[in-house]
Amino acid sequence: MSESIQQHIAPVHDGLSLAETGTRYLSFSLGKEEFALPLMSVREVIAVPSFTPIPQSPPYFLGVMNLRGQVISAIDLRKKLSLQPREKSEQAVIIITVGHLQLGILVDSVDAVINPNVKDLSPPPQTEAKHHTEYVTAVYRKKESLVLIVDVARLLNINDWKAAETRSARTAA
Repeated sequence: MSESIQQHIAPVHDGLSLAETGTRYLSFSLGKEEFALPLMSVREVIAVPSFTPIPQSPPYFLGVMNLRGQVISAIDLRKKLSLQPREKSEQAVIIITVGHLQLGILVDSVDAVINPNVKDLSPPPQTEAKHHTEYVTAVYRKKESLVLIVDVARLLNINDWKAAETRSARTAA
């Protein structure tokens, strides 16, 4: 595998990238686009619950939800990425773990667990506005379509993480 692809796909484990060791991803749709994130970061997928909005939050911050007694912040990833929602979708919330924080991500649909072959992965696109695409770690060529493999920790900025952590902690108290 080329070095440029290897450094963007995933961390190294025992000298091999996680893609080479058989990393699986959960693919999901946002509008007409397909994305995937590492399956190891996914805690569970749930139906869309009710959210308690938090005043003065960014437009993509849905609020907090109660998941079996645990307060978890949630975002609408479509709004964060400025994508139009599908008219008819089977919305779901993907609960992910990043560090010590859990976060709910509203998506149009959860599609499949994928295990891409390394030869079908390409490095992320190079753009002038690199800060807008730094969350894309690789591109998976899936038959006639492309799946963007994303790192949610890179997608959210430090203020987003602080807000999610603070709101979850405040609501839990």
